[in-house]
Amino acid sequence: MLLDPKVIEALKTGKTILYPSDTIWGLGCDATNEEACQRILKIKERPENKSFILLVDSFQMIEKYIPEFPEVCYDLVDLSDKPLTIIYPNAQGLAPSVIAQDGSVGIRLTKDPICLSLIRSIRKPIVSTSANISGSPFPTSFSSIDPKIKTQVDAIVEARLNEQLTAPSQIIKIGLDSSIQVIRS
Repeated sequence: MLLDPKVIEALKTGKTILYPSDTIWGLGCDATNEEACQRILKIKERPENKSFILLVDSFQMIEKYIPEFPEVCYDLVDLSDKPLTIIYPNAQGLAPSVIAQDGSVGIRLTKDPICLSLIRSIRKPIVSTSANISGSPFPTSFSSIDPKIKTQVDAIVEARLNEQLTAPSQIIKIGLDSSIQVIRS
């Protein structure tokens, strides 16, 4: 998928973007850039102690940032019939604000062509947090995004502007012992 060079440049230079994800409209940035992640916290008016979900394009990318996780994760992603975010333990190499206090991070392996283009343009995970003010309903359409958010981001992906998106992903937390805790179904 061909994206506006302005969007790609924003990601590469530590800026923020607004984009349709594989679930809902999201705010994003390079997940290794702490300054960009802090900017998203500010745009969302979100407390700093809440971590973010990240999008990746492959298990190879997950393995770069999560040194050890149970084999069952491969099967969970392969068998899931809708977007699945897995909270993995012991994250490394990411911006501090994307990692939870316990060292974990939520990652979703996306198949969405727009998201894949964004990730592959910088060859790093991107932040995928709902494009809303913290505590407000999540946006399933571009028109439902608070105008304040639209004016604060550096670039907007001009695709699917009239499309109704689905719902947030399922979230599960996995332990090194393969224990599974459902966070959001």
